[in-house]
Amino acid sequence: MYAVIETGGKQYRVEVGSEIEVEHLDAEPGQTLELDRVLLVADGDATAIGRPIVDGAHVSASVVRQDRGEKAIVFKYRPKARRRVKHGHRQELTVLRVADIVHGSRSALQLAEAAKTERERLAEAAAEEAAQRAAADLALAEKLAAPARPEGEARAAAPRRGSAKPAAEGEKPAARTRTRAPRTQAPAPEGEPKPRSRGTRKDA
Repeated sequence: MYAVIETGGKQYRVEVGSEIEVEHLDAEPGQTLELDRVLLVADGDATAIGRPIVDGAHVSASVVRQDRGEKAIVFKYRPKARRRVKHGHRQELTVLRVADIVHGSRSALQLAEAAKTERERLAEAAAEEAAQRAAADLALAEKLAAPARPEGEARAAAPRRGSAKPAAEGEKPAARTRTRAPRTQAPAPEGEPKPRSRGTRKDA
């Protein structure tokens, strides 16, 4: 929520917590002022425009300090008349800090506090979720880092498939026998001469 106020013949756009420099006001530092010249109040998508001021709206501000603006130089010169006038001026200012913007039953300060509380709640929920996730990751890392069984023990515990039964003490391991299937020649198709054997040779 923000508002546009008028003071000292000038307009200022203000929000809760903002500091502005206005024309000199007769007030002591720490004093609270209420500015009734509110020309516009914007609350989200709703906007109230005054004609010329918004009914039921005012801005509360506290006086921070009395200050003076930057020096302005005014120089007047008339040629051929030997007239030169130089003046310096520093405007008296009052620094205000906006405390609240009230429009009807709505208060910008209450809305800001509610938003702050909601942000803190979401931040706490996010921190708790991050802590739970970190604990789960730590448990998984400890599980993966557990010592594994030695390679020799793993091989002894799981023998190869098809391996022979280990021999008892004092016995020699049985020799591995290898059998081959006999080679057979396919029969010759009908109508073709049978091949001669290599062992005999018929004289012509």
